[in-house]
Amino acid sequence: MPIAPLPDLNLHYRLDGPADGPVVVFAHALGTDLRIWDQVLPHLPSSLRLLRYDMRGHGLSDAPAAPYAMGALVTDAERLLDHLKIRDCVFVGLSIGGMIAQGLAVKRLDLVRGMVLSNTAARIGNAALWDDRIATVQRDGIEALADATMERWFSPAFRATPELHQWRTMLTRTPVQGYAGCAAAISGTDFLSTTATLTLPTLAIAGSEDGSTPPDMVRETADLIRGSRFHLMRGAGHLPCVENPAAFAATLRDFLTSIGHA
Repeated sequence: MPIAPLPDLNLHYRLDGPADGPVVVFAHALGTDLRIWDQVLPHLPSSLRLLRYDMRGHGLSDAPAAPYAMGALVTDAERLLDHLKIRDCVFVGLSIGGMIAQGLAVKRLDLVRGMVLSNTAARIGNAALWDDRIATVQRDGIEALADATMERWFSPAFRATPELHQWRTMLTRTPVQGYAGCAAAISGTDFLSTTATLTLPTLAIAGSEDGSTPPDMVRETADLIRGSRFHLMRGAGHLPCVENPAAFAATLRDFLTSIGHA
């Protein structure tokens, strides 16, 4: 269980694959942890060096008091990569993880040679929406949001399976301060102007059944980045890496191959 002892935060991470392989970094969604990528990794080339981590307030990483700023989450990723002496990675971010990817690419282009922006946007929701969710979890706990979140996250077909239980449980076991802290970070983020300055290779992935970041929102963000690609995963919701990991991995693998990073 490797822990990166950053100056003010212990960050849990996991590295798989050969030490000299091209690095792919994975950042998860709000209310989840690095396990959302578990079923994707077996479908990727064995030559890759794969880094996953739990962002602050999630999984086995520290959960400081809320609120968090997006700048702090970007700095966490930056410091983790510096700690592990990683450069020239492809950064795969889902939802809030995709916002971190955008911020990191703007701040430290020496660390990121390509991005995969999955089910994310340069701006997600508005302050009123996030303020309401933060107030709800601080008053009633995450359980109060769980059923509505599952409806936004997953397709009707997936919600009818027993697998739904583990993802609902992962959400409800997220520390309240972690959920509220990262929700505040999303609320305060508008990367429309900065993301539009990026020119690095980018793949945007959307799920046709995503109720959190609908395909049009993802496509609009992709359109900000010159030369980016857009891929729609039909039948999948907000976490396509969970609903269809083999198809997600195939899309990622094709992108990595096309930019010479596989």
